[in-house]
Amino acid sequence: MTVRPDLPDADVVGVPVVLHGVDAAARHHTEGPPGADPAPRVTIVLPCYNEQDHVVEELERITAAMDSSGYSYELLTIDDKSTDRTLEIVRSVAHRFPHMRIMPFQRNGGSGTARRIGTREALGEIVVWTDADMTYPNERIPEFVAYLDDHPETDQVVGARLTEEGTYKLLRVPAKWVIRKVAEVLTGTKIPDLNSGLRAIRRDVSLPYLRLLPPGFSCVTTITLSFLSNQHTVDYLEIGYAKRSGTSKFHPFRDAYRYILQVLRMVMYFNPIKVLMPAALWILAIGLVKLVVDVIRLGWGVPTSTALLFFSGFQIAVLALVGDLVARSRSD
Repeated sequence: MTVRPDLPDADVVGVPVVLHGVDAAARHHTEGPPGADPAPRVTIVLPCYNEQDHVVEELERITAAMDSSGYSYELLTIDDKSTDRTLEIVRSVAHRFPHMRIMPFQRNGGSGTARRIGTREALGEIVVWTDADMTYPNERIPEFVAYLDDHPETDQVVGARLTEEGTYKLLRVPAKWVIRKVAEVLTGTKIPDLNSGLRAIRRDVSLPYLRLLPPGFSCVTTITLSFLSNQHTVDYLEIGYAKRSGTSKFHPFRDAYRYILQVLRMVMYFNPIKVLMPAALWILAIGLVKLVVDVIRLGWGVPTSTALLFFSGFQIAVLALVGDLVARSRSD
């Protein structure tokens, strides 16, 4: 049984939600050549925030790969209210990139917001997410698109990084490993890379899950878990990962905490019984062992602590069952 999100769209603070299918006047403002292909095969969503020193090089790398691939495409460059000259530079070179559309945000919304709105506004059947910080091998984007073409049963293909080259490496590596293992246990699926920023997605499959994307970095974790929790096939291609150009926006403690919360939130949304029922059974088992010990030591008098264990375990078990019924009620 496939569970589909059905929550109403909610605005991210300060950034309007753009609904797919409304008239052009109500859509998020974009800048681009009037003669651009109206129905490209691929849309590359490129969030940019303070990338002035290397954004042109990244645009050149992506367009060179796509121009030689034979795929029709658009490059949706989203400036997330940069405080440097990123938007000015992108606009100044726009004439060099006829397939580029520019979407300037009026307020900073985070990479998750940019990817969510960018995917809604995409014209392509396949949407590619990547970053503009020179870390991902964007010259391999056509390979990801071709993989989806060659594997019609696959709905998302993710770049699985072989190394971690980001800042705070000593903190990031163990934190990401723990979060990934938790996600694997909760989803029952092997996940080589939970939060890679390079991936190609079938847009029509992703649309029901876009409203679940948080504004920050954990949006990539969310889209992975959403697909896995609903029996969509997610495959992986090994990629290299370069040292970041510019300053990282990743905060080792705050963002790791958000990643953990998002993993638990998504599994609770789609399969709450998998999170709550094991906890309930463990508490009931501990209560049963304690009851046996209490009877041996104290006779048939049951201490309050033992009763509380049974009561707590029973309550969590009931909550798991109710949550499972709610999740199943959202199924198509």
